[in-house]
Amino acid sequence: MDIEDRLDLGEASEERAVYVITVAAELAGVPPQTLRIYERKGLVRPERTSGNTRRYSKRDIDLLRQIQEMTQELGINLAGVKRIIEMQAELAALRARMQELEDQLRAADAEERREGQIMPLRSVFLPPWVGGSHP
Repeated sequence: MDIEDRLDLGEASEERAVYVITVAAELAGVPPQTLRIYERKGLVRPERTSGNTRRYSKRDIDLLRQIQEMTQELGINLAGVKRIIEMQAELAALRARMQELEDQLRAADAEERREGQIMPLRSVFLPPWVGGSHP
């Protein structure tokens, strides 16, 4: 398993919703009712089991902590927090798109440089006595 596979597994484990609401609330340092409020306001979207039980992921817990920091330490209201979270998601998507376009540009630039290379004639046209074939 190489480093990219491990990173994918790490990312997958951050996305895996395993924490019930009481554990998530404790890890985030808020009462469970606060998590329900955040969900109603659209700040967090926990996964649901077939029995409709909320399940939170590591990424959800990190988001909950960030929400707490913005509301408690920075004094931002929930509407402002929601807008900040939306803008952060948009920024991440734009950065990913920019990286994708930069990769495409680098690939196109490399291809253009390869196509513009001057090839020595001897590698293109070999005289009949080179290569072992005689008429």
